[in-house]
Amino acid sequence: MTDVDLSECAQCLCLASRRAARTITRGFDRHLRPHGLRATQFSLLAVLELGGQRSIGDLADTLGADRTTLTRNLALIEEQGLIRIRPGEDPRARIVAITSKGKSLLTRAFPAWREAQSALGAAIGSTAADSLRRLARSPHI
Repeated sequence: MTDVDLSECAQCLCLASRRAARTITRGFDRHLRPHGLRATQFSLLAVLELGGQRSIGDLADTLGADRTTLTRNLALIEEQGLIRIRPGEDPRARIVAITSKGKSLLTRAFPAWREAQSALGAAIGSTAADSLRRLARSPHI
């Protein structure tokens, strides 16, 4: 290797954001565990409850998830009866909707989500939380 100083890589935003994301997810998972939910599952249910039924492609875009991972996660909560997946008007599309059982679980788990949101928000501070939300809305940098 030539004379390249890689010391600034120790401050890599990509690495830091990935580690922070895992820490935040683990915090939400810990709070939601008594309800039998993971943070990703809670988010799926909340998006469906807030925005109504939608295609898997639209859901993937909204959540910032790849379709393969999302499809796997959807299968797990469909087995639990929390969502329903049906064919769309276009035979290639599948439409996802939250069930009454999913709505009920979402409602029961909401206070635990709120506790996690509050604790993690306090840990990173409101300025960092606002910056994180702003960055999440930025399609391209």
